[in-house]
This record gives sequence, structure tokens and C-alpha cells, in this order.
Amino acid sequence: MIEGSTIRREATTPDANAPVAIVIGGGFGGMAAALRVRAKGYRVVMLERLGALGGRAQVFERDGFRHDAGPTVITAPFLFDELFELFGKSRSDYVEFVPLSPWYRFYFQDGDKFDYGGTVEDTLTEIRRISPKDADGYLRLVEHSRKLCDVGFIELADQPFHNPAVMFKQIPRLVQLKSYRTVWQLVSSYLEHPKLRQAFSIQPLLVGGNPFDTTSVYGLIHYLERKWGVFFAMGGTGALVSAIERLMREVGIEIRTGTTVEDIVVEKGKAKGVRLANGHIIPADIVVSNADPMHLYGSMVPNKAQSIGARIKRKSRLSMGLYVLYFGTRRTFPDVAHHTIWLGPRYRELLHEVFKGKALSKDFSLYVHRPTATDPSFAPPGCDSFYVLCPVPNLDAPIDWSIEGPKLRDRIVKELDRTMLPGVAESITSDFYMTPADFKDRYLSVAGAGFSIAPYFTQSAWFRFHNKGEGVDGLFLVGAGTHPGAGLPGVVMSAKVIEKLVPAAADAVARRS
Repeated sequence: MIEGSTIRREATTPDANAPVAIVIGGGFGGMAAALRVRAKGYRVVMLERLGALGGRAQVFERDGFRHDAGPTVITAPFLFDELFELFGKSRSDYVEFVPLSPWYRFYFQDGDKFDYGGTVEDTLTEIRRISPKDADGYLRLVEHSRKLCDVGFIELADQPFHNPAVMFKQIPRLVQLKSYRTVWQLVSSYLEHPKLRQAFSIQPLLVGGNPFDTTSVYGLIHYLERKWGVFFAMGGTGALVSAIERLMREVGIEIRTGTTVEDIVVEKGKAKGVRLANGHIIPADIVVSNADPMHLYGSMVPNKAQSIGARIKRKSRLSMGLYVLYFGTRRTFPDVAHHTIWLGPRYRELLHEVFKGKALSKDFSLYVHRPTATDPSFAPPGCDSFYVLCPVPNLDAPIDWSIEGPKLRDRIVKELDRTMLPGVAESITSDFYMTPADFKDRYLSVAGAGFSIAPYFTQSAWFRFHNKGEGVDGLFLVGAGTHPGAGLPGVVMSAKVIEKLVPAAADAVARRS
């Protein structure tokens, strides 16, 4: 189309006189923002402190085994398609998404399994096997989740919420949907069997929230998966990062890795650029931050330049921490699904200890990722690659991870060997792990929180860190700690929010004075 051709031609060759946008951080939020700002006519410079783009979606290679370090699931794939379509290109020419079946397998301590995904009838068949009387309740839960998704995701997720009037206008609709309830209360109102209640209430954990405290608005995740499906990027999430990086370079975005931004240069209330760790200053017309906003406002923006709201939000409650164990095996486990939620013997009590406790719990629940179930290239022939995520307290808990890290590794392997991976202990190889301390050091995540601030109602929408800089003109925020929240759909959607806020290139030039 003519319009598409025009966008592609203008965005591919940066205008030397165009305004400059600096994007801090090459996570998915930062990459999506860089592309959307580039499509608006800016010259874009991306600064990433790690050696590669992707943020938490790094790729680890050990002895022929490959591991995605961060997100492993693709939902709402249209959000990625849009980034390529901005420049008249097709995502499928860069990276392949394949649907998963099942989406997730739930493993319970009595050895029972529940496969979730596929058609509604597929799910109903599994539900009837466990609790026939809950089938109708599930259908009503899906319908309620659809209504939540229509409002919370489709209508509002890409809308700026820095104006409180936008938030207050939605209160009647949110009350009508009983959003004051928690996710657990929502699910329990439709389902009775404890196994099904657990299986259909874990979604907030995917974005750093406790189902017993998180607003039921996040119940929309269930319908989001149902509407658009659950996919895997062949080659892993790292392949998706590489695809987006390739697009960024093709359209003229300058990428500098191994570059740490020390702080934002603010003059007369306006962001004028950034100061690097080596003292060098890079001027800019606007600055987009994909850094953890707790770190941004705690260390990178002068305190006197911040609004009262930003200073208050620096006291926000954080998400839990994450312990992630990576390993290969010298044999395959063909009966293990691509994604398994391994549920421990306790649920509510465990989550209370994870989010509010000061020590490691005696038990745990796990998220087990076996990418070789879909893509054998993740391991040498006859082997499997695994990633096991265990929610743990963040660094506000006085846990010595140099001591507890190896112990937790052994406990996890022992339990997997006892249950869903018999024989794994004797076949494990090339294992290593990350703790909340690593998240803090590597990603500058305050207290090593896995998902920045937790998604409570009082930390969502207008109450969350705004996408428009609070107190600083020309500063914009994307990523997990901003609206609409954590998870790949949330952070990529946050770039759509700032697209509405970033001034047109011509206006940015006019404002330079």
C-alpha cells in the first residue's frame, strides 16, 4: 500500500535533522518503544548495559545446551506482528511462532495431571475428569474473563493513565465486574474443586502477583490466552529478540550495548539527555526509560525534579523474587510437556511466605520449561534442556543466597526426580542458577524483584508508575513497573501507550528551545 511504503521509506533512513530519542534498556519494552518512536520520525539511540539486547530475555549456552533466561511463552502475538507492520514488514519472515498443545500441564502432588489448552471442549474434557460439576462453572468463568479482557486489555491497556480522570471514569465498570475481589475469590466463585481453583488462579504469578492479593482484573489473562492462543518462538525467545534487533538495525536505530546510563540529565524540568557511567553526556530531545522505575526514580532522576507522586511510588510493594535453575540432561524425557506447573503440597500458605516471609519455605511450587519438547535444537541429540523457575522472597528477606542457592538446587532436583522426572538426578549436566541477587546485579532490579512492583489494585493503572515522566517533561517510561504491567503483552503494550504520548517529531524540534 502507498501509506505503508511511505512509512517504510521515511523510517528506514533517519533524517539528520530529526529529533533524537534515547531509549534506556533493550528489554522487550525498550525495543518495542524504539521501533514505535522511530516510526514517528525520530532518530533513535538505544543504550543497553548488557552485552546483548533482550533485557531479562538473555540466552545462555552451556556445553551444547541452550536456555532462554527469561520469558518462554508468547501470548497476544499480534503485538509483535504490529512492530514489523509499522515498517511494511511481516514478522513471520523473521521468526516463526508455533502453537503449543497443551499450553500448560499442571502436576499435582498425588501424581494427577491436568492438561490445559486447545479448544474449550478439550479443557472441559479435562475438567470433567477431575470434577464434572465444575464444567458449567468454567464456562461462566471464561465469560467473566472475556468481559475483564474487553475492558482491562483491549480497551484500556494501551491508554495513558497519568490523568486521574481516566482512572476514575472506569471505576463504575470495574465495580460492575467486581474487580475489588482477588483473583482467588473470582475463580472460587465459579469453581469448587481445589485442584481446578489452583490451576485457574495461578495467572497473576506470571506477572509477579499473589492470587490471594491481586485484583481480579488480572483474571483477564485466562481469556487473553483463550482468544489469541499460547505460542513458542522457534529458536526460543532469544530468536524473537534477534528478529526484533534485525528489524531495528534495518530501520536505522543505533544500538549500543555494554553501555550503562548513570542518570537522566534534567534542566528546568525537562529531560535533556543522559549521563553515562563513564561521565559522557548524550543529548536528546526525549528519553524513554525501560529501566526498573524503582531504580529510575531511586537513582537516575534527581529527587528535586520528581513529582510527589513519583516519590510516594518509590515505596511501592515489590513482586516476589525468582530462583531459576538451568540444566541439561544426558537423556530425554519425552512424556514431559513443553510447560509444566508443578504444584507443591501447600498453596495459600506457601504464597504468603513467598510474598511476605523472611526466609525460604520448606516446600515450593515450580514452573518447568522443556523447550526440547518443541524445538530439539535446544540440546545435543538424545538430550533435553530444562529451565525451572521457583518463586522465592525478594531481597527484602535476609536470605544468604551464596548458602541457600546450592541447597535449593539440590532440593528441587530431588523433588523432580521423585515425581515428574524420575532419573533426572543421575542424568543432569551443565547446571547453573540465578537468584534474586543476580537479578539485582544483572538487571538493576530493586531488591532483586522478578517483576518490579506487584500488581495490586492500588499499584495498577493511575496508581502504577506513569508512562509519562512524573515531574520531568520529555521523559517516558515503558516496562514491567509501568502501566499496564509485567509479562510480555504488558511490556510490549506499554510502548503503544507512549506512542500516544511522545510528541510528533516536528513538535519535538520546535520544543528544543
